[in-house]
Amino acid sequence: MGNSHFFSRRGAAALLLSALCAGPLAAAGCREDRVGISGGFGRATFEVDVAADKASRARGLMHVEHMPPGQGMLFVYDRPQQLTFWMRNTLIELDMLFVDARGVIRHIHHRAQPLDETIITPGSIPLIGVLEINGGLAGQLGIAVGDLLVHPAFSSATVPGACDD
Repeated sequence: MGNSHFFSRRGAAALLLSALCAGPLAAAGCREDRVGISGGFGRATFEVDVAADKASRARGLMHVEHMPPGQGMLFVYDRPQQLTFWMRNTLIELDMLFVDARGVIRHIHHRAQPLDETIITPGSIPLIGVLEINGGLAGQLGIAVGDLLVHPAFSSATVPGACDD
């Protein structure tokens, strides 16, 4: 399936934004295709495709023309490292949430511009993941640095109750 149809196979019913719910992240599911974010704003979950190999990370969201608000792409790396991104061939505005090995959001790049080849990096912070969601959504929901992203790729997946379905 071509990347331009990246999200067409998912229905809108997969949208699980629950930012108005307060309290701990209890239903993130900890499945490979879902991430949960919990913080002072409440919680939100996103259905994701995981880019965990060199080819899928290089392709990313290039040529994707539309992404529903409850979806995103999670880039996962084998070891902590300095991460750099750009928006070459990316047609939609994105928020990039840079995550450490524990799942803590360490940096947010808001509203990365389509087709911009400027390097995006949080600097020398050792990170193992980046969640890309629609541009402006992190601000709308109140997602902030220090919030916790729960997914099996991060040690946050061991948070009690985070994997309960």
